Amino acid sequence: MIKQKIRALVLDSIKALGFPSDTNFEILTPKPGFGDFSSNAALILAKQQGTSPREMADALLEAITKHTPSAIDRIEIAGPGFINFFLAESFYTDITARILGAGDTWGSNQELTGKKIMIEYTDPNPFKPFHIGHLMTNAIGESLSRIVEASGAHLVRANYQGDVGLHVAKAIWALGGEGLPDKSLPVQEQAEYIGRCYVLGSRAYEDNLEAKAEIDVINKKVYTREDEVINEIYDWGREITLEAFEAIYKKLGTHFNYYFFESEMAIIGEKIVRANIGKVFTESNGAIVFHGENYDPKLHTRVFISSQGLPTYEGKELGLVMTKFEKENPDVSITVTANEQAEYMRVVTKAVEQLEPSIAPRMHHICHGMMRLEAGKMSSRKGNVVTGESLLKDSYEEVYEKVLERDYSQELKESIATTVSVAALKYSILKPAMGGDITFDFERSISFEGDSGPYLQYAAIRARSILNKAAEAGLAPSADSRKGHEVTPLERELFRFEDVVFRAGKEYEPHHIVTFLTDLSAAFNQFYGAGQIVDAANLAAPYKLALTHAFYITLNNGLKLLGISLPEKM
Repeated sequence: MIKQKIRALVLDSIKALGFPSDTNFEILTPKPGFGDFSSNAALILAKQQGTSPREMADALLEAITKHTPSAIDRIEIAGPGFINFFLAESFYTDITARILGAGDTWGSNQELTGKKIMIEYTDPNPFKPFHIGHLMTNAIGESLSRIVEASGAHLVRANYQGDVGLHVAKAIWALGGEGLPDKSLPVQEQAEYIGRCYVLGSRAYEDNLEAKAEIDVINKKVYTREDEVINEIYDWGREITLEAFEAIYKKLGTHFNYYFFESEMAIIGEKIVRANIGKVFTESNGAIVFHGENYDPKLHTRVFISSQGLPTYEGKELGLVMTKFEKENPDVSITVTANEQAEYMRVVTKAVEQLEPSIAPRMHHICHGMMRLEAGKMSSRKGNVVTGESLLKDSYEEVYEKVLERDYSQELKESIATTVSVAALKYSILKPAMGGDITFDFERSISFEGDSGPYLQYAAIRARSILNKAAEAGLAPSADSRKGHEVTPLERELFRFEDVVFRAGKEYEPHHIVTFLTDLSAAFNQFYGAGQIVDAANLAAPYKLALTHAFYITLNNGLKLLGISLPEKM
């Protein structure tokens, strides 16, 4: 990757001048007109050495030019001492050829080759609706999984589903009162009914002391499996909601290697906690707790087994962590959740550190923010509860209306609506940097123009259409026929893809790819508008087609890393 080569070139020059090899400088992407890359090394060194930045830049430039590779056309000093690198025209020609030759592998790297990484994400709860947070966690986790795979890692996908707990008891209580739905109904409708019963049970638990006591009893019996009626409702509801989740995973393009369940992890976690009372855990008022503040003043006490003798989220999580490492022993175990679980995960990690010191450093927790809905635009159109599933449905219906008048088959219209609506949501979720909240603008998300997933899909479909048209005219892409074709903004974007994927994998930040693909598509649209591409009379046509093909490969590969597919047409 050229960025790493330029960094190495600058570092070698720093060492050749006798300056520290650990100098913390950057290789930046400057504004147009100031080169393809820029380094602030001279500014950093000048400050450390107490000399003029310009003089330091002159010295560095002299050292750099002794070993300048052919990929660099020229190097200039700008401003107070920035060193700007301009790439050669031949470099861009070579990159275009490389992209065409690499195809589906373009953008991948070997940074994580030999590493096993497990990523846990989505984590919905049977008996509850698949909410917006699960949709966010799924989109982020799936994209991270694909980026990690593109970096050479052996990836293991995991999903942790809460099939026991108070939420289950609340739903079962309401199902006992309301009755079970018609079991001949579609699975999704039965699952939605269970979700509505969960809401009824939650309200009753808060407002009705008698109902609260009944739900608490059900909660214990779900664990002990001592009540046949409760077992029957539980087994049916668990199966139905898990099946409904699978339909959502399929729509989102997700699959998992492991499905972990709280019912199983609770047993494992409880055994571990009870075996370490007096060593790591402490009995307190009938409960068993971990005093996190004893190990780190920023932490606090968390309950791992409740006074009722039931494992809490923390106790179950402990069982999950140990099970993951027992089954796969990953080099890195990543868990994706919302920000609200950050403190709880820190305490669990500290408890694991006391039990298995070799495991804790390999645990990595990635947090995302909340999705907030644009006022007046995103109350659910079919009720007042906005779930992840209702959001998918609303997006689908809105996109379907856009393609309704197209002269396509019914099957194609439905396929387009599904693919485009999923892209709209995933783009909106992945666009911001990790950790921040998202304000979801429904209309913007499904727009075919501007900053959206459908916009990227449309650019890819346009490029594919141009390539098909060229093939029909007997024209083929060729990176060997530049014919005086000037370097375009599109070419200046294309070569950056490798670096962007590398950075996204290093930082676990898909938003770098989203930003890049949006800029890339804008550059392609500018290229498309600058002149006819399919033109047999134009000697530059084969190279223009090569660029179009390189763009299509790059955009398609990038979209795959985001978990976004391309529709057949738009």
